[in-house]
Amino acid sequence: MRCSLIIASALLALGAPAMSQTPSSKAPWDEAFLPPAPHWQGASQALIRDKSDPWITAFEADPEHDFSPTYVDTRAWFDRLDKASKLVRVEDFGVSPQGREIFAVIASKDGDTLDPKKPLLLVQCGIHPGEIDGKDAGMMLLRDMAFHGKDGLLDKVNLVLLPILSVDGHERSGSYSRPNQRGPRIQGWRNTATNQNLNRDFMKLDQPEMQALKRLQAKYRADLYVDVHVTDGLDYQYDVTYGFNGENGVWNRSPAIAKWLDDVLKPTMNQSLEAEGHIPGELVFGVDEQNPKAGFSDGGLGERFSNGWGAAAHVPTILIENHSLKPHVQRVLGTYVFIETALKLLADKGGDLRAAIAADSALRPAEVLANFVSDPTPAYTRAFKGIRYEYYDSPASGRKEVRWLGEADPELWQVPFYGSKPSLNLKRPVAYYVPSYRADLIERLKLHGVTLETLTADKNVDVEMIRLVDPKLADRANEGHVQISVDKVTTQARAWTFPKGSVRVPTDQPLGDLVVLLLEPQSSESFFAWGMVPEVLSRVEYIEPYAIAPLAEKMMAADPKLKATFEAKLAAEPQFAADPDARLAWFYERTPFYDDHYLLYPIAREIAQ
Repeated sequence: MRCSLIIASALLALGAPAMSQTPSSKAPWDEAFLPPAPHWQGASQALIRDKSDPWITAFEADPEHDFSPTYVDTRAWFDRLDKASKLVRVEDFGVSPQGREIFAVIASKDGDTLDPKKPLLLVQCGIHPGEIDGKDAGMMLLRDMAFHGKDGLLDKVNLVLLPILSVDGHERSGSYSRPNQRGPRIQGWRNTATNQNLNRDFMKLDQPEMQALKRLQAKYRADLYVDVHVTDGLDYQYDVTYGFNGENGVWNRSPAIAKWLDDVLKPTMNQSLEAEGHIPGELVFGVDEQNPKAGFSDGGLGERFSNGWGAAAHVPTILIENHSLKPHVQRVLGTYVFIETALKLLADKGGDLRAAIAADSALRPAEVLANFVSDPTPAYTRAFKGIRYEYYDSPASGRKEVRWLGEADPELWQVPFYGSKPSLNLKRPVAYYVPSYRADLIERLKLHGVTLETLTADKNVDVEMIRLVDPKLADRANEGHVQISVDKVTTQARAWTFPKGSVRVPTDQPLGDLVVLLLEPQSSESFFAWGMVPEVLSRVEYIEPYAIAPLAEKMMAADPKLKATFEAKLAAEPQFAADPDARLAWFYERTPFYDDHYLLYPIAREIAQ
């Protein structure tokens, strides 16, 4: 017994569960601890094929419909479907850090070359591999297209399905990945093999999976982009929630697209889901988990996420968040209905959506909205289909905790909804110049699809240089970076020589808003903000007190105005006056010996004359 206790203590120290002293009983984490799920029965259950179908999926074959196949089995199933159907082909488009092929499944009647006149739906699954509903739904729908009479869906539209984007995270699987989610029994891990969250990488493009995705996006330009997730957070009646930037007329860079999604997609999608027994709702996030009726927010509109990137890039992007406390089967079937309805909508109304994309892509706002923050004032009060709950005294937390009861509240909640608003407006320059030695940033711009003009020789240009004022390093790492923020900058007109290989990046292009957000240092999604231009924070050269002190005395004697400014600063700032080093540094900064490149941002603006 003593030996077992020592081993158990060691396992706990390593983060592993301790061994049960009663092997026949379940450990506490293997017992039910999630809130009960309301009973569900919907027409979409008829989509599940029985075991007599030779193309039954692993999800359908499982008696509880609570299983999702491994990467190897998923790939083998799609490869077999590729060989059996002329409508389906599998295409590798990248390799993960652990050496797994990242693959797409293309469903089309066009053969190897897709007809650009047809609208294209791109459905991305498994960017968070534990949230894998889209993979299982996609397998069912593609099977039904190939063998069960749904091939007509492809008459006027094409489909690109990414069953698993984060393939390494998918294979770090087990029963203990997502404690807040009901199924599947075995789930993948949220982050990649390099411990990065791909759903934070739509702007900085760090990871090979995201870089591969960008190349695929350039090859297959989506008319509608659907990113399938599963929520965390509060319980409620809705099983399929979804949203997009600009919903309900709030802040957005793509107003025509948002209007199409509001006026055309939403009512049709909701009607279709409801007809199949699902409860669709808008994507919301609780503002206070201890008080479910305190209100909801949009969760932020940051461009690091697919929906924020889509708004800036003028790509219609839907973020699906199926509800985590609903059974896996209910979520998968709702996703099937969503994808099928999206295909039908594109076939019928895809031309109108393309017109909206063109209209938004032609916009060239003088100022680009940036750095969205939560608006403290509610945008409106909304009716909400809640789940009944109660409070109880928890001996574990020592406070009252919410206990969800798994029953639909018969009364609609009337709760405030808090949107986001921009905290910064960035002026749009004519162009930017990026020096050739920052080839890494130039490559990321190319991956985004930005139009660049490469200098074939050294070029001296009149530009506006940006100097950072008091930039601050974050106190902890985030997604493999130490982020940097800067609230204030100053500018100076300079003649600057950019060497051969540098690039001019015009903002008069469809991705011009994206360019501004990536290259302005004050943008919270810029390369600078992600800590990718740290060299400007290092000051080079210095001066000894024995040299600067007599030089400072000569400077005051030669320039009475400088002397008066210095004396005024001494009188106004006692702390400065009492610091000899700060006083001498003040003079040093006003000499030509001072490092002119310190805090000088190396990416310049071209300003209209």
